[in-house]
Amino acid sequence: MQLYSYTARDTKGSVIKGQLEAINSAGVADSLMKRQLIPISILLIETKNNILFIDQIFKEKITLEDMIMFARQMYSLLKAGIPIIRAMVGLADTTQNKSFKAVLMDVTKQLEQGRDLSSALSMHNKVFSRLTISMVKVGEGSGRLEDAFHQLAQYFEKEQETRKRIKAAMRYPIFVILALCVAITILNIFVIPTFANMFLKFKADLPLMTQVLIATSHFFVNYWWVLLGVSGLVIVLWNNYLNTSVGRYNWDRYKLRIPLIGDILKRTLLARYSTSLAMVLRSGVPMTTGLSLTAQSVDNSFMEKAIVTMRQDIEKGESLLRASKSSGLFSQLVLQMVAVGEETGRVDELLQEAADYYEREVDYDLRSLTAKIEPILTVFVAIMVLILALGIFMPMWNMMSAIKGN
Repeated sequence: MQLYSYTARDTKGSVIKGQLEAINSAGVADSLMKRQLIPISILLIETKNNILFIDQIFKEKITLEDMIMFARQMYSLLKAGIPIIRAMVGLADTTQNKSFKAVLMDVTKQLEQGRDLSSALSMHNKVFSRLTISMVKVGEGSGRLEDAFHQLAQYFEKEQETRKRIKAAMRYPIFVILALCVAITILNIFVIPTFANMFLKFKADLPLMTQVLIATSHFFVNYWWVLLGVSGLVIVLWNNYLNTSVGRYNWDRYKLRIPLIGDILKRTLLARYSTSLAMVLRSGVPMTTGLSLTAQSVDNSFMEKAIVTMRQDIEKGESLLRASKSSGLFSQLVLQMVAVGEETGRVDELLQEAADYYEREVDYDLRSLTAKIEPILTVFVAIMVLILALGIFMPMWNMMSAIKGN
């Protein structure tokens, strides 16, 4: 719930001001209308309350799993002939996620006030994407709302499966990198200072590698707060940069060029694009509108701009094939599928074939990713071990040789 200040007029024309708590501004407007007050302005009050701040931090997130359960259960309930309001009440009662339960209860309230489902969902556009809202709207218009939820459930399930595969493939390299960071930290704090004191007592001549290791350890132990401060500053500046449209666009474009990972990310985005566009076209959404919705569903500003450019080309009279070619995003095989789809009037089916093709490619690449990364990590670990070994043991060998010579 958020706190809003409002200005309204009563039936006599008098100005009334006050504050109300609601999920959004539309909820405030509804409450005022029930009191026979005409809203003039509704403003969100920025609160500094620590309790609300802590509540926001620990607020339960609405995950993709929640959306899958929502779409699946809505499909089953509507297919069984249960009215929408009753179905929403049942979902709100059974969901375990408190945040999602509050959203569903508000959607039910909007439905009881006479709004259609797509309008009620659009009041929570941070939870329900534009693609979801548009699919529901098309389902309402065609009288096949249960089919819309069935397609959304399949879409969300594929998205979840892709995310799980990516996480599973990245688990090993992330674990190795974290283990290396922990090992380097322990060496700098406990091991290297011990050897440094020993070398100092024996007044040994230290090679350059050893001097660098000791200086690094000294800085790490005595100026750790500088490292933390610089790291925190870099993180804040990086997040601020990513929050800008230019920063997000540049980062999203660069991600697709990262060795080994970039191609997988690109194929994942193209699979998402093909699945989304096939789904909205299958539902009867026009091509230009479908591209606009798909552009927002890919979750990559670089890809989004390319899809918007494709939509603009189609609005100028270009075919989907030419627009796809000019984007430079698609392989020749997929372009052939699009060409056949336009010739036969089965663009949605061929786009789904393209999505399946990309998903198979991503699946194969993810299964072989660990095998590709493992030699790189092995070489990196070997170099780190060699540096530490030479830096620490070379002076010891020199000292032993000097002692034997005497």
